[in-house]
Amino acid sequence: MDRGLVVVESADHARTLIREAGELAAGVGAGLVLLTLMDRDEYEHDLETMETIADIEGVSYTSEDIKESGRRFGRDIAREEIGDLALEYESICAVVEGGGEADRILEAAQREGCDHVFIAGRKRSPTGKALFGDTTQKVILNFDGVVSVVTA
Repeated sequence: MDRGLVVVESADHARTLIREAGELAAGVGAGLVLLTLMDRDEYEHDLETMETIADIEGVSYTSEDIKESGRRFGRDIAREEIGDLALEYESICAVVEGGGEADRILEAAQREGCDHVFIAGRKRSPTGKALFGDTTQKVILNFDGVVSVVTA
């Protein structure tokens, strides 16, 4: 592994994943990219909220400020979970629309030159996967590299 992509979430099993990814990366001298995904509706709501605050305060906020909050979330979790490791990492954020989590993960991994993806899976029935799709399954099937999954 030269560079790994870790999908950042706040759930406990996702924090475990970040810690394990960090330990592996530090052990082989690799770097990590921490990817925070924001749902389009959440993103637009946050943007509207910040625009309202900006009007009241007489300042301006941009869509980049919202993405920066996602990057900051990744950095904060990294500081808690892997801050004690000798490891280089960066935090990025992507906006997801209409269930496109797997596409954003795969795009980020390719753009960032990652050869390993770490993702937190969810336990679902085979029927649930067939009917509703499964981000983890799509990443496993479409990523040209190693995928590590931790489930709750």
